[in-house]
Amino acid sequence: MRRLTRIFKWAVSEELVPAPVYQALVTEPGLKKGRCDLREPQPILPVDRTIVNQTLEHLPKIIADMVRLQLTTGMRPSEVCTMRPMDIDRTGEVWEYRPATHKTEHHSRTRVVYLGPSAQALIAPYCSRDAADPCFSPRENLTEFLAERAVCRKTSLTCGNRPGTNRKDAPRKGPGRSYTAHSYRQAIHRACDRAFPPPAHLARRGGETKAAWRSRLGTDCAKQLKMWQSSQRWSPNQLRHAAATAIRREYGLEAAQVILGHAAADVTQIYAERDADKAREIVRQTG
Repeated sequence: MRRLTRIFKWAVSEELVPAPVYQALVTEPGLKKGRCDLREPQPILPVDRTIVNQTLEHLPKIIADMVRLQLTTGMRPSEVCTMRPMDIDRTGEVWEYRPATHKTEHHSRTRVVYLGPSAQALIAPYCSRDAADPCFSPRENLTEFLAERAVCRKTSLTCGNRPGTNRKDAPRKGPGRSYTAHSYRQAIHRACDRAFPPPAHLARRGGETKAAWRSRLGTDCAKQLKMWQSSQRWSPNQLRHAAATAIRREYGLEAAQVILGHAAADVTQIYAERDADKAREIVRQTG
């Protein structure tokens, strides 16, 4: 509803619709939770560290370092994807990363991500490249993947294709210059599918074709598998929630607000889940 209101606001400024139309839309009350038939989105919860560690085993090194860095600093997925050496001030004991673009820049706010020793150890190997190049490159990840696959090759070099001979000279689509929030999330979801395979009754058996798999499980097999995978996957934004919760637990709400870059503490409370264990301990002691 807010988007529709902004559309009509722009239309009024362009003299495409009369101003009273926008004024009437502004007075329209918003939809209330639990009082309409629309689907309520699920809240974004912090991901458990154990689940992250299990997923890291199935991620490429570059993506795994991005996950560790985001979990350490609490930065947004887009901020870790666009990080460049030129954006990092490495003169002090604590490094400061100022993203070139960020979510709240249109409010004239400055975003600073503070990098401590653990974060510095993760990012230091990626700061030796050109200052304007992204630290985490999909092209570099693809190169490492192909080199690793060549080392693990089972077919003799005298048989089959030699490495690089079966690639197109000008492919229509290739790896981008930097990761996006979507491609970053997609890589994590693929690793989740490998780390948490579906149960036997949903998985394809050895040598089973896709048609035979559909015939065995029925027409809704793809829907069942998708629902299972969705329940086992986690997204990069949950790392930000996990970092916020850990910082709030150890150092308080104000510290979490500063590190996450929020202008108001009530926004931080959405990201930082309250520590239920602390509440139980207080109640246990006070009766």
